[in-house]
Amino acid sequence: MQRYFIDQVMEKDLPVSITGDDFHHMVRVMRMKTGDEVWLVDSNEKVARATLQEILEDEVTLAVSSFVEKTSELPVEITIASGLPKGDKLDLIVQKGTELGAAQFLLFQAERSVTKWDEKKVHKKMERLERIAKEAAEQSHRERIPLLRYHSSLSALFKSEIQAFDFVVCAYEESAKQGESSSLARVFQEMPKGSRLLVVFGPEGGISEQEVAELRELDARFAGLGPRILRTETAPLYLLAAASFYFELSGKSENE
Repeated sequence: MQRYFIDQVMEKDLPVSITGDDFHHMVRVMRMKTGDEVWLVDSNEKVARATLQEILEDEVTLAVSSFVEKTSELPVEITIASGLPKGDKLDLIVQKGTELGAAQFLLFQAERSVTKWDEKKVHKKMERLERIAKEAAEQSHRERIPLLRYHSSLSALFKSEIQAFDFVVCAYEESAKQGESSSLARVFQEMPKGSRLLVVFGPEGGISEQEVAELRELDARFAGLGPRILRTETAPLYLLAAASFYFELSGKSENE
């Protein structure tokens, strides 16, 4: 059943109106008819089953039939901070990272980023990535669409964002080369339910010495992601999959 995010608060006895792109998707793409059912997620992250009642020229009206209590979100919030990679790798990171449960994506111009974003085009690029995140959240039946923000450097990211996190980890190639394999597992063990983790990933050239120094000033943990060296677009997905296993499948996430 198709899922849609709506910018309103649902009540069981009040109709829901959908217009714009989601209206077009329902009527023109999915060719839905009155009586068809969909999942709706409101601005409070409540999920409900709803039935199409009326299809007008540019609006669909639905009736909420029941709410769903079960959550599909990770019990901890993981934010991916990604140094700008080359090509369309960010599309993959955002799409698959959303499917795997990332809470946010913080993009930054790393010192070793080959790609340079023109400040005048940042808004347009972010809009595209936000659409990718929305579609991935709908497809994977998330209860939230991950937030995306861009920063001109890692320093700028820390200055405005760092206070929001309980733990900071840097996926560091040198740690992997040295055989470090326990740092990430220890962080997971220390994280209570509801805590917030920021994980920093460099671009193709990795994190620079200056950026490493900034991370050390914040007492960030440096973690290898297994014995293999992962591409910049693979590493965030590895980490999110590991978190899903630990917190959702292994039965070890009983910290409250």
